[in-house]
Amino acid sequence: MISVSEALDHLFALAAPMPSEQVPLLQAAGRILTEDAVSTRDQPPFAASAMDGYAVIGAQAHPGARFTVIGEAAAGHRFNGVLSSGQAVRIFTGAPLPEGADRVVIQEDVTRDGDQIVLGDQLDTGPHIRPAAGDFRIGSRLSAPRRLSPEDIALLASMNVPRVTVSRQPSVALISTGDELVMPGEAPGPDQIIASNTFGLHALLRNLGAAPRLLPVARDTVSSLSTTLDLAADADLIVTIGGASVGDHDLVAKVTAERGMERAFYKVAMRPGKPLMAGRLGRAMMLGLPGNPVSAMVCGHVFLAPVIRAMIGLPSRPAPRTSAPLAQAIAANGPREHYMRARLTHEGIAPFDAQDSSLLNVLSQANALLVRPPHDGPREAGEMVEYIALGS
Repeated sequence: MISVSEALDHLFALAAPMPSEQVPLLQAAGRILTEDAVSTRDQPPFAASAMDGYAVIGAQAHPGARFTVIGEAAAGHRFNGVLSSGQAVRIFTGAPLPEGADRVVIQEDVTRDGDQIVLGDQLDTGPHIRPAAGDFRIGSRLSAPRRLSPEDIALLASMNVPRVTVSRQPSVALISTGDELVMPGEAPGPDQIIASNTFGLHALLRNLGAAPRLLPVARDTVSSLSTTLDLAADADLIVTIGGASVGDHDLVAKVTAERGMERAFYKVAMRPGKPLMAGRLGRAMMLGLPGNPVSAMVCGHVFLAPVIRAMIGLPSRPAPRTSAPLAQAIAANGPREHYMRARLTHEGIAPFDAQDSSLLNVLSQANALLVRPPHDGPREAGEMVEYIALGS
């Protein structure tokens, strides 16, 4: 067996970066920007009012001052004249500032009678003007690489960037194996269970920015598994779930070897998830996950997520870890790195009592994986430990 760190090194060596493609801005959220996006305009493109009020010459704006209103400026409709001494322009938020004005007096500080206004006794300091290019200028950049957030999309739209260059989404083929599996909604036989792993991994992959697809369940025959692998031939990454162990019905290693798989490793010193296999099968990277539901999902967070991030152009790094105090004492760990399903609260982090790799209900309640190093000794409440966050 190899360590988790060694397994990740092998996986990063196998993970080929995706080529770039251009997509419309509306399709770019969550994608990885691979080329800087450059603004084609200043924002704002003109000095603009930040409030509803009256544009005046700032040096004349003092309590009790009188002005003659000579026009109006609204968003999308500027006042085309030039402001002179003793004159004001009624102005609304977002409107271009009239030429000659350098102050906006808010409407709450003004009394108006016809075309005459008088400023109130107590004026704020103003000037309530957004300067031209105060946000960004022509040539300003949104730098790559970065995962594009909704806020980034708003910025890019304001920069007048209609299309962006992003990493292509990796195509991931998900293959469950086993005669015991039926799909959700089907009626299982007396010896069958519902296929769950591929559904959880599909959701994880979509959130990571990949393009996953579920293939038919591969039954415990060479012909069935071979047929399903044929359907995955165009994928960038093939993920099998189950069948990678050494039992009589575990065919993944045998069939993929016969198809020319170049194996990188098999078995990792971790709990849960020891029977992990990886290599290259034709043009595709391949990752064989264990069949136990929790094992597959934990390996998804520990291995699959960092691989996808590397493929889409983000740094090749393990899943990020954070530290928190233990909310309760825990016993010593064994010889394998242990990823314990845990709950993080304001009081600290506490692992669940039940850690069996078949308990999806426990995993669903967990919001963290408490990471125990090999041979880690007993820990007391309050000691700091590392964890990997799950979900939001």
